[in-house]
Amino acid sequence: MAKQSIFGRISQLLRANINALIDQAEDPEKMLDQMVRDFTDSIADAESAIAETIGNLRLLEDDHREDVEAAAEWGDKALAASRQADQYRAAGNTADADKFDNLAKVALQRQISSENEAKAAEPQIAAQTEVVEKLKAGLNGMKERLEQLKSKRAELIARAKAAQAQAQVIDAVKSVDLMDPTSEVSRFEEKIRREEARVRGQQELAASSLDAQFEQLDDLGEMTEVEARLAALKSGGGNQPTVTSGAEG
Repeated sequence: MAKQSIFGRISQLLRANINALIDQAEDPEKMLDQMVRDFTDSIADAESAIAETIGNLRLLEDDHREDVEAAAEWGDKALAASRQADQYRAAGNTADADKFDNLAKVALQRQISSENEAKAAEPQIAAQTEVVEKLKAGLNGMKERLEQLKSKRAELIARAKAAQAQAQVIDAVKSVDLMDPTSEVSRFEEKIRREEARVRGQQELAASSLDAQFEQLDDLGEMTEVEARLAALKSGGGNQPTVTSGAEG
């Protein structure tokens, strides 16, 4: 995967406004699940690409270090050959002196070549190091954003469950609302009230019947007195009511 592509995906994901996306989503939980998957996949791709980029950087650094070391070694060899040439020349051995001077030149050429390779690699190493640092920072940002997403998802689910539980409580309260004429409790109470009223009616009816019986007893007493007096009349008895005159003689 190209570094530019990785940068693009990291930048896009890091710029994403999670709260705005949640507000716009028809199903926020489903949207967050998808974002978690996208971030997880992107993080895995970024880690693989960054590891490869870091590996390439380390190879460049190894080559640069070898070039620097080689330049130093060729410098030492050039110095040794030059001193040997000076010794031969001081001894009057011009042929060997020229031979070691030529060796010193070859060593110096190799030194220059190694130094040039090391210098040429330095800008590339610097640029690659900057890329790696940016990729690492972006990766860390993505991991932090992923944790935010997971936390937001957990918060959203908790809020949804709390709202559902609250709705269930409200429904339960409504179902037992004693003031609601349609509730089972209200209908049962009305049934009891009707039964109590029916019992009162029966009691009133029974009381009325008892009063009538006592009235019949009173009537029977009056009839008994009449019969007694009639019998006395027929027998010539004097059980006549005594009438007292207001004045005598």
